[in-house]
Amino acid sequence: MTDVWTRLCGIVEEDGKAALVTVLAIRGSAPREAGARMVVSADNRFAGTIGGGQLEWEAIQLAAGRLRGGATTLCLTDFALGPDLGQCCGGRVEIAVEMYARADLPEIRTYSGLEASGGFSCETRFDETQSHAWRGLSEEPPSDDAGIVALNPSTRLYRETFTDARQPVLLFGAGHVGRAVVLALAPLPFRVTWIDGRADAFPKATPRNVSAVRAQKPAGLVADAPAGAFVLIMTHSHPLDLELARAALARADLPYVGVIGSDTKRARFLKRLAESGLDAGALRRFRCPIGIDGIDDKAPSVIATSVAAELLLTRQTLTKVAVDKTAAEDAYR
Repeated sequence: MTDVWTRLCGIVEEDGKAALVTVLAIRGSAPREAGARMVVSADNRFAGTIGGGQLEWEAIQLAAGRLRGGATTLCLTDFALGPDLGQCCGGRVEIAVEMYARADLPEIRTYSGLEASGGFSCETRFDETQSHAWRGLSEEPPSDDAGIVALNPSTRLYRETFTDARQPVLLFGAGHVGRAVVLALAPLPFRVTWIDGRADAFPKATPRNVSAVRAQKPAGLVADAPAGAFVLIMTHSHPLDLELARAALARADLPYVGVIGSDTKRARFLKRLAESGLDAGALRRFRCPIGIDGIDDKAPSVIATSVAAELLLTRQTLTKVAVDKTAAEDAYR
């Protein structure tokens, strides 16, 4: 969950109280990693996930039950997934359930603002005599991945990171496929800038992770894209598609540039892109047709699902390369 404190703030403002559930540690196989989080209300509403199944159901019941019962202290507990819950993962999961009330809103809003502005790291101590954990902000910049690391398990001291780990995507075009892609990416770890020049292009409401931008000269926005952004191009104009692709491929720090179209369109675009002076390295980042190979259905929703899967695979591959590079550098030092 990339907006823990915003979700927590919303429920506390509405209901007057909420619980924050955090996976502190895992041993053996478990549905989610340490640092997975949920926000739970007294009536069993929740945001986020710690892996689903019986573990998540038990955690929701525990948190909601404590809220309904008026509990004023946090609790720490663990589950043996096999013996306790009948799950075949076989590991153990330790969780913390923190209690927040309306009086905590100033603190929650501070963290929500920090999270939204790029994230933060903190040292966190879980004390079961208190309603929620004590958090001391760290001067170190947050890492790329939200999570939690035990500093001293015996004293319940941890380092937490809260950050927006969503992959930035520039999506050009608000036609039928563009709209379907926006919906497909809505629950996924992407932050979408949706760009079109037409006055009536966008729907009245968009998902939380989408910013709609009307631009008469959309190619100019490519220069402002953050490094590492993915670029998806599906406008109403082939010449505009080509212009956008050329602008995106000219930047070496945009790892994925995809254009909707056929193999014929790909061949024509590659020829013209090469003629414009782009080298072979740039052209290797060009993807057309877009989506997972082997899915031939042209329905917008099917294309969107296929594209979403391809973006997830690309994101995963790039993350693994970065992790392997860091590990190699650490070993060299």
